[in-house]
Amino acid sequence: MFSSQSLKGFAGLSLIGGLVLAQPALAQNQPGVPAASQAIGLASDSLSLGATVQAVLDANPGITNLTELSNAATSRLSQTRAGFLPQITGTATYTRIDPVVKLPFNGETLQFAPNNNYDFHVTAQYLLLDFGKNDATVRVAESQVQTAQDNITVARRDLSFNAAQLYYNILFMRESIRVQDQQIASLKAHRNEMQKRVEGGVSTKFDVTTTDVRITQAENTKLDLQNQLRNQQVQLARLLHKPEQADVPVKGRLSYEPQQVDMQAELTKASNNRPEVKLARDAENTAVLQSRLIEKSNLPSLGAGVQAGGKNGYILPDIDRIRFNTVGVLQLSVPIYDGGRNKKQRVEAAANSRAAVARTADTQEQIRADVRQAVNNMEFSQARYNNAEQQVAQASDALTRAQGRYRYGVGQNLDVLDAETQLAQARLARAQAMYNYTLGQFQLKRATGEQIWQ
Repeated sequence: MFSSQSLKGFAGLSLIGGLVLAQPALAQNQPGVPAASQAIGLASDSLSLGATVQAVLDANPGITNLTELSNAATSRLSQTRAGFLPQITGTATYTRIDPVVKLPFNGETLQFAPNNNYDFHVTAQYLLLDFGKNDATVRVAESQVQTAQDNITVARRDLSFNAAQLYYNILFMRESIRVQDQQIASLKAHRNEMQKRVEGGVSTKFDVTTTDVRITQAENTKLDLQNQLRNQQVQLARLLHKPEQADVPVKGRLSYEPQQVDMQAELTKASNNRPEVKLARDAENTAVLQSRLIEKSNLPSLGAGVQAGGKNGYILPDIDRIRFNTVGVLQLSVPIYDGGRNKKQRVEAAANSRAAVARTADTQEQIRADVRQAVNNMEFSQARYNNAEQQVAQASDALTRAQGRYRYGVGQNLDVLDAETQLAQARLARAQAMYNYTLGQFQLKRATGEQIWQ
């Protein structure tokens, strides 16, 4: 069975498995990832790591939401670019006027305006010169499109790690259950041997009962592990948006494949590739472009327009006749006074720009800390794995010796039971180190902004 200290350690690991849901996962066939993690599912209804990640990304409506927001931003950009094109409008108007002016003249009645007025024409307008205002608006819209696309990248990255985290939680729980199964099988074999010794009058029934207690305790621990495994499967089903599916079949086993890490190279990669840095730089660029747009908003604009069509009411006495007419216009607009609004907008834009620069610097510092923490986790997990390997070898040897001493009547049953517990604890510690190291690899990839999904 597990000692109280072992159970506390396992509870801490379970807490990590349940709470650490903020980093990305590897897609299939990614370099530098344990081969077992990349293996294709052996059954048609099972999921490999890559398939699990892709299924979660495909099922999540949040990605669809961000994708549509990106599409909307792209549409706004197209609308803004339309400002460089001429605007053409067709208009048809009918106006009824009663009464109209009528004057008697030379025995006739002169009417200067018709009762029924018709006017239909086509108007074309074109902005000749705006001193860069429309171009600045386009640049702002382009920056907003880039921000929307980077938001999608961040969301996919976070969902990928959530899926990978749950995937490895499931593998870890299965490995822990296997450790319990080994302990239970060994205890039962030991109990059968003792039962024969009792029947032969060599041992007492007390030894059998004590072993039965240890077997029951180990089985209870296995039940707890099975419950946690089921809970992890429920969480994965939720990410897959299949809440009715309690058991999501996944394939694979924990593996340990250490890798060499160049801290400086990873820091450089993180600074260049992290989507958070890209988002911060997007905000910085947008603030600068917005400032330029505000600076140009008070500049003059020059436009031209032409209108062609037909209307009635022109020449006496045939005022009802519809005649072709044209109008040409050239308009210069010069802002004169806006109550200081533009000046206040410049102050606001400058503050937003400084804030964006500060946010970028803070993001860079956080990213450097993320990389160092991930590397530290990998280093300590590697050391713990090496220690656990030694502990497993030592505990296995101790169990073999305790069983031999008991078999020849020079040892006690309690020594065998304690050796069984120590071996189970060492195997669990090894599984935990493998789990932590694997997650450390994912944390490093997340910290460096490596795209690890398809």
